Amino acid sequence: MCGIFAIVFNRSRSDLGSILYKAASRLLYRGYDSVGFATLDAQDKVDLRKDKGKLDDVNRELHLSQMQGVRGMVQLRWATFGAPSKKNSQPHRGCRGKMISAHNGNIVNTTELIDDLTAKGHLFQGDNDGEALCHRVEESRETTATLEEAVREGHRFIQGHYSAVFAEEGDPRMVAVKAGSSLFLGQGDGFVCISSDLPSILEFTRTYVPLKDGEMVIFDSQSFSLRSLQGGEPILRPLQTYTEEITVAEKGAFPHFMLKEIHDQPEGALELQRFAFSSKEYRQRAQRLLKHPRIFLIGSGSSYHAALMGEYALKNTLGLDVNACVAGEFIGRYGAVLKPEDGFLFISQSGETKDLLLVVDFVEKRGLKNLYSLVNVTGSTLHTRLPERFPILSHQEVGVAATKTFFNQALTFLILAEAAGAPIRGSIESLHDLLKEQLRIFSESVPPLARSLTSARALFFLGYGVSHPAVLEAALKVKELAYTPSEGFFSSEFKHGPLAMIEEGQPVFFLSTLGDKELTVAHINEIKVRGGIIHTVSPEDSLLRKNSHALYPLETEDPLLVPLMGVLFFQLLAYHMAVAAGENPDTPRNLSKSITVD
Repeated sequence: MCGIFAIVFNRSRSDLGSILYKAASRLLYRGYDSVGFATLDAQDKVDLRKDKGKLDDVNRELHLSQMQGVRGMVQLRWATFGAPSKKNSQPHRGCRGKMISAHNGNIVNTTELIDDLTAKGHLFQGDNDGEALCHRVEESRETTATLEEAVREGHRFIQGHYSAVFAEEGDPRMVAVKAGSSLFLGQGDGFVCISSDLPSILEFTRTYVPLKDGEMVIFDSQSFSLRSLQGGEPILRPLQTYTEEITVAEKGAFPHFMLKEIHDQPEGALELQRFAFSSKEYRQRAQRLLKHPRIFLIGSGSSYHAALMGEYALKNTLGLDVNACVAGEFIGRYGAVLKPEDGFLFISQSGETKDLLLVVDFVEKRGLKNLYSLVNVTGSTLHTRLPERFPILSHQEVGVAATKTFFNQALTFLILAEAAGAPIRGSIESLHDLLKEQLRIFSESVPPLARSLTSARALFFLGYGVSHPAVLEAALKVKELAYTPSEGFFSSEFKHGPLAMIEEGQPVFFLSTLGDKELTVAHINEIKVRGGIIHTVSPEDSLLRKNSHALYPLETEDPLLVPLMGVLFFQLLAYHMAVAAGENPDTPRNLSKSITVD
C-alpha cells in the first residue's frame, strides 16, 4: 500500500513523465486511491500534478506522462491519514518554496506534528501524514547545512514507520530514507533511482541495492552514498545484479488478471511440486523446520488462512505441535511464552506485510534463531531478511485478492509434510490434472450461481475440521471482491449464536470431506429447517446431495485435497459475483496488495 519511485538523470529528459508513468504502472498492484507526479527541470522549475483517482484517469486529466525534466518522483497513495483527495495526494511541497517529498507508511503522530508546525508558521493544504513529514523536514532545513542533515534531524521528531524521498530546489541530488517500509535503489546508465519495490526498478536496471531499516541514501545521476539515519556514518554495501528471469504479467484472453490467475493455479502447483521434489536443499530445510518441538505459522489475511491449513496438515500427518496465528495477535498471545527451541515460519505474499515484520523484529530482539520464511516476492524485505526461505513460485500476482499465491502457500505445507516423511506424494502427484478438470467444471456451474446471489444481504460459509480454513478464505474473497457481508464459521459453532441470523431464503455454503459428512449433514439440517438454502461443495455423495439444495462435486475424495480443491469454487464464486455487480475484481476498493502500515 502506497508506493514511491524517484529518479535522477544526468540530462533533461522529454520522456521523464512517461518513465515515471511506467514505474507507477508497476506499483499499481500495491493498491492506491490517488496519484501524483513531481518533476524538476534543469533550472529547478517544479511541475507538480496530482489528484485522487486511478492512474489512467488522472493521466488523461493532467497529462502526467507528458511531463519533462531532469529528476522526478511519483507516489501512489493508499489513504490512512487524510481522506482521499487532491490536497492529500502526494508528492507534497513545503510552504517555504523549496522542499518536495513523497512517502510510504504511517506517521502516527501526524496530528501533533501539524499542530506544532502550524504554531511555527507552516501552512498546510490538507491533513495527510506525508505533508506533515515534508513540513517537519522543511522546518529542520532552516537550521541545517544540507538536505541530508535536515532529513536526519527531521526524523527525530517522527513516530511511525515509513520510507520517503526528498528533493530540494537548487540541489541536484535526492535523499531517501528507509525507516520501516520497503525501499530499494537502482543504478543504470546515466541515472539512479529508488522505489518501494524491486520489480519497478527492474523495469529500468538489474543493478540494485536493498536498503535496511535505519538507513538513508543520498543520490544523484551518477552515484549514491548509503548512510546511517541515526548518526550519518557511511555504510558500505555492494551493488547486486538481479539474475532471475523477469516476467511481465499479461491477461491474455482473460477479461481480468484475477480470472487468469485462478486458471494459472494448476501450472503453478506443478511448478512448485517439481522444484520442491527435486531440490535437496528444500527438503533439508523442511526437515530442519519440522524438527522443532513447537512451530508457529504466522501470517495475515489469506496467508493466515493458508497457515491454518498448514496447522491441520502438519498435525494430522506428522503429529507436530503447530500453531497458526494472526501476525497482529502474535506478540500479545505468544510473546511471553516463546522458547529458544521454537521454530517460526513467517508467511507473506508480498514479503512486506508490516504486522508480520513487526513480529520478526520482536522475535529477533529476543535472540531467537529458528526463523523461516514462506514468501512469493524475490527481493522483498522478508525474503532478504530470512534466508531460510521456502519460495512459492507463483510469479507476479496482479489481482489484489490472493488466489494463486494462497493456493501455493497452502500446498507448500503438504510438500513440507512429505519431505518430513508423511505419505503424501501420491496424493498430490495428480493434482495438476485434477485442478484443470475442476476448473473446467466449476467454470460452467459457478457463474449462474454467482449472478443469482448479487442481491443477497449476506452469505455464510461453513466447514468442519480441515475444511474450516478454506471457508474462512471463501468469506474473505466474497467480502473483498463482491462487497457482500460474508462470514466463515466452524460449522459446529454456528448453532451457538449465528443461527439466529438464518431466515427464509438465506444462502449458506458448506465445504465437507466425506469423513465429516455425518456431522455436516447434522449442521446442514439445523439451518435447512429454518429456511436456509444449502449449497454444498464436497466429493460426490448421495447423503450430502439429498440433504442439500445443490451439490457441487469435487474431483477428489482425499481429505487433504478437499480444502484446496474447494477453494477453487469459492474463488470463482467471488470473482463472478464481483463481475455481475459491475465491479473490477482486480482492484477492489479500499484494499492494498502490500500492507505496509500497522
